[in-house]
Amino acid sequence: MIQGWLDFLAPSDAFPAPTVASASPPATAAVRVTEAEPPRADLIFARSARAERYRLTLRKDGVAVAVIPARGTEREARAFVEQHRAWLERARARQRARPRAATVWAVGTHVLWRGELSEIRRAAEGERPAVCLAADVFRVARLDGDLRPTLEAHFLRRAKIELTARTWELAAETAMAVREVMVRNQRTRWGSCTVGGVISLNWRLIQAPESVRDYVIYHELMHLKEMNHSDRFWRRVEEVCPPWREAEGWLKRNGAMLGL
Repeated sequence: MIQGWLDFLAPSDAFPAPTVASASPPATAAVRVTEAEPPRADLIFARSARAERYRLTLRKDGVAVAVIPARGTEREARAFVEQHRAWLERARARQRARPRAATVWAVGTHVLWRGELSEIRRAAEGERPAVCLAADVFRVARLDGDLRPTLEAHFLRRAKIELTARTWELAAETAMAVREVMVRNQRTRWGSCTVGGVISLNWRLIQAPESVRDYVIYHELMHLKEMNHSDRFWRRVEEVCPPWREAEGWLKRNGAMLGL
């Protein structure tokens, strides 16, 4: 079983609203939208047999998702959405206000690199074209056009070296039995682990501050003791990484800049 942590650190544009328990009788398994209220592009309903409460979240694409518990009804879900309409509008406003990375990276574009917003600059003249991000130099095929694919390939290579080495270091520090460390191109999570001791990390963490990278690693390592997000789990995280709340806040504020 893979223990991810999307429920804790979902992509930064996913906002959870308050929840309420359902006391209504069982409804049919399928969610049907009445003709009087046609489907809306910015709101969808999803029934969950495991949910105990109505829940409202906002996805990174701006679509609100209303979760209907097993004993809930679509009518009550619509009422729940209306009750939290003000929250939903505030969440959408926060979403629109959050900075996002440029789609095309060219000389002069600012991107997150090791926790700082750095300008892509031309490197000193040499045999091959290169660009700089802060003190780091990266070879590129050419200086015009979109540099993002080339730079992200460089980031991935560095992430596989640095994040892997740091995970083994912190695993030894915390006496955690890690079997394998993988650095992957994950699109929906920062990290995950399995009961068998395999830690997977998102390569984009190389663009985050060191303290944030360490927090994600500690988080996954503590899942080897507690494969959940219980109070006991968070106490273990607190023991090995006291400033975890600050790191969590950074990820929520800047996740969109890293593509999550």
